[in-house]
Amino acid sequence: MTRRGFLALGAAATAAFALDDLSPSPAVAASAPPSAAWFARPRREVRPMVRWWWPDAHVDPEEIRREVDQLADAGFGGAEIAAVHHSIRDKSVLDPAGHGWGTPAWNAAVEAALDQAAERGITIDLTIGPAWPAAVPTITPGSAAAAKELAHGSVTVPAGTTYSGPVPPPTVAPAAEAPATGAHRSGGELLFVQAARIDPAHSTRDETGLDPASLQAITVTDEQTITWTAPAGGDWLLISYWQRGSGQRPESGPHTAPEAYVVDHFSRAGTQAVIDYWESALLTPAIRKLLKRAGGALFEDSIEIETDALPWTPDLPAEFERRRGYPLASILPVVVLANEDPVFAYDPARTRHARKDYWDTVSELFNEHHFTALRDWAHSIGLRLRAQPYGLQTDAIEAAAILDVPEGESLGFKNLDDYRCLAGGRDMGGREVLSCEAGAYQGGAYTTTWKKLLRTMGGAYAAGLNQTVLHGFSYAEAPGAAWPGFAAFTPYNGTVGYAESWGPRQPTWDHISDISTYFARIHLIMRQGVPRADVAVFRQTGYTKTGIGASWFTASGVPSGWTHQFVSGPLLDLPAARVSDGRLGRPAYKALFVEGDKFYAGECTMTVGVARRLLEYADAGLPIVLLGDWRNASVPGIPRDGDRRDTAEPGGTLDGENERLRAILSDLLARPTTRMVASAADVPAALAALGVHPDVRYATPSTLLTMRRVDGDVDYYYLCNGKHQENAKPPVTAIDHEVTLARSNRDSVPYLLDPWTGRASRIARYVADDDGIRLRVTLQPGQARIVALGRPGLFGDRTGRRAHATSTDADLVRYSESHPDAMAYGEGRLVVRAAEAGVYTTTLSDGRALTAEIGPVPAPVELNTWSLRVEDRGPAPAVRSLRLDRLAPWPEIPELADVSGVGTYTTTVESDGPAYLELGEVSDTCRASVNGRRLGPVDQIHPVLDLGPHLRRGSNTIQVEVATPLGNLLRVADPAVYGGLARQPYGLVGPVRLVPYGEAPLR
Repeated sequence: MTRRGFLALGAAATAAFALDDLSPSPAVAASAPPSAAWFARPRREVRPMVRWWWPDAHVDPEEIRREVDQLADAGFGGAEIAAVHHSIRDKSVLDPAGHGWGTPAWNAAVEAALDQAAERGITIDLTIGPAWPAAVPTITPGSAAAAKELAHGSVTVPAGTTYSGPVPPPTVAPAAEAPATGAHRSGGELLFVQAARIDPAHSTRDETGLDPASLQAITVTDEQTITWTAPAGGDWLLISYWQRGSGQRPESGPHTAPEAYVVDHFSRAGTQAVIDYWESALLTPAIRKLLKRAGGALFEDSIEIETDALPWTPDLPAEFERRRGYPLASILPVVVLANEDPVFAYDPARTRHARKDYWDTVSELFNEHHFTALRDWAHSIGLRLRAQPYGLQTDAIEAAAILDVPEGESLGFKNLDDYRCLAGGRDMGGREVLSCEAGAYQGGAYTTTWKKLLRTMGGAYAAGLNQTVLHGFSYAEAPGAAWPGFAAFTPYNGTVGYAESWGPRQPTWDHISDISTYFARIHLIMRQGVPRADVAVFRQTGYTKTGIGASWFTASGVPSGWTHQFVSGPLLDLPAARVSDGRLGRPAYKALFVEGDKFYAGECTMTVGVARRLLEYADAGLPIVLLGDWRNASVPGIPRDGDRRDTAEPGGTLDGENERLRAILSDLLARPTTRMVASAADVPAALAALGVHPDVRYATPSTLLTMRRVDGDVDYYYLCNGKHQENAKPPVTAIDHEVTLARSNRDSVPYLLDPWTGRASRIARYVADDDGIRLRVTLQPGQARIVALGRPGLFGDRTGRRAHATSTDADLVRYSESHPDAMAYGEGRLVVRAAEAGVYTTTLSDGRALTAEIGPVPAPVELNTWSLRVEDRGPAPAVRSLRLDRLAPWPEIPELADVSGVGTYTTTVESDGPAYLELGEVSDTCRASVNGRRLGPVDQIHPVLDLGPHLRRGSNTIQVEVATPLGNLLRVADPAVYGGLARQPYGLVGPVRLVPYGEAPLR
């Protein structure tokens, strides 16, 4: 790290405040205007949450109350109760009848959690069922409300030969839990049988080609036999279709007695079964009352409908024909699945359109019958609906606008565009929160560091996240659980499981309030006012959790400052999807970008309704850029007769839809606000020609990620140097360049908001012009800061409209403040800082050039000699004291090789002036004190502290407290599970340096 680079954005933001300057106090009310206290002590509603894992109802209500207190004391705002116990290897120790989900014991524990949460001012979320997906014990696989699948069977009939025999049985056997229904003993109800000629021209290694024109229905006898002769001219297939219950159960059961089965997520009956069970078994009178006081949300995890056949619902054929305008049977061969893979195909284009029609229909049923119905019911009992709306090929963008709180996940999302899909739905739907299941690292149990989690999440906030739900917090104990207690996901299949079981068992919990408040400050800013994104990217197919980004914007636009979100067709019908002052919707998109369907071979497809909407937008002044040749675009889906197709109303028969689409697009392309480009490389020129520029601008492409929020005349910018994951390739490196930020008010001045310390300070060096405010940003990998642009005095500073610096040859320019240096410099005076002696010149915004002289500055000093006191947090706690002549990782110190715990490092140093303390490598969390006075929170990603206000001339005692994960200890405490872990470099590794600097006021 260069001292100049570290100092560039503002010294005050990196100052190490003494703890009594940030003493705990009640959170500031939600209605409070921006102020220093508002940011330093964020309100409870924006604090992070945890997934709180219970081993069903094998819990003690008094321990439940203690754990609520632990979470509240640690600075968390809520917990999501979930029945999860993958780690319990011997399921016989569980008692689903007496202690299962939904039993009186479960309800008593939930009552205790809600009651204590109400006392402590936090909220409790409840999962929709035991584990996931949504399931209830009141149905069987054959019930109308149970999850269904469509299995197929087939037999080849050579040309001119006769097949006489039974209907082909299902290729995929039914689940053991799904007993046979209907007449066929192989399981399932026979719907019908078809014949189709094999088309070798469209056959591949994985899919058998079929001629759609040859498809015909086959008569089946009452005994379910067939006698049929194949025509000449090629081999044929007989294909049978079997409807049956899938028999899917929730994860890691049994959680109930009788055992629960997954409901049909595409029917009213499935959702009603969930509602009915809650109303009859879970919502006791006490719980109903407590939900009004401490209830947060009803939560549903990702939609992991698992079947080796095709996800199905009995009403699908009728609903498909009503919505798509032609019989589902005509395309069913190319949508059936076996072991999650398609089996048959028509020509490529027809196959794509057929599959899209099928999944579009499933998506509509899912969003209507499941999410919309559940949301409305949740509201009736005083809860919101939070859910992860992905896992199937459904429109998650639309679902994000339906849900009260859409949620993503750091484990399954492949890039930041997966979050941007949900953010687009949230913002166009007028929702406030986008949540994230954070930190579920495979194989990371008891080895995950907070630094890793922080780096993972840093980029996600720039993609729109503003709620963090940690994965997770395990209840203390469970039958058969080994030390350090019950952990929901470890062991997992006998080895190290998923991260992480945060809580008091972890040494790093000693520092948890620093972490939780960091999250809360970011959430606070990311919920202020309204979001802003430069461009809306239109998606014909609204999937997420795919890792598929947008042409040009994802790879090139983001590294140069552009921000974008995704919208799908249904969002354009929302009341907020209107253009005002040339901007679209609540996020005030400056432009709409349209490309071919990324999920269906990049085809230029669009519905007539969407095309009409785009023409309205163009006429209202919204710039639109289309990538590809849209002059011959087509409507998605299978035409019924040539290009004859259903249009505005389900079941309609109007003709010539493709022609209407092309006529509308021709009008659109003639508008002055529209450009069509042939390649992604042409996108930036088209945007420039339309006068569209990003809110954030910088000349050098970098890994800087940004998100803007606007609250009245105040602009908030979240800045992070990161990518999607902590271990991104190529690795993230430090950034140091100038950045221009657009502002809502020409009189705004910039403030730096440090999410670690909670300090808001006026930035003293910047350039204001017509484009905005230009300032220098330096961030280490994973590091984040917030810049606010608002009126002078917004955060209580008294600098007023004094001149600011526009350039300097010093390391840093800052405003002196009322504490600690007003007496030395005068409040609000410009002060320069440098690491070397010299005369430094600074140019001010009023044109003056002032100088400051800094006298001799001592050389940096490396601190090598320390006394170390270690609290071993193992099953037999112990204290070890050592003297170190050099810093080294604990595994290199024989007494500490397999120790996990909290180490306190103490040293003394001579000082005759202010200095920075660079801690170097630290594993994991840390705190520091000087001369017995504990300092404020340390930036855990870049641990450098400004000790200027705290060092005294002469001898100073510096103390650094470091807490570790439990992995090194568990290697020896439970070698059968954790013995394969590599020792991690715990402790204060350094190098630790004291880096002096000098300061002087400008004259």
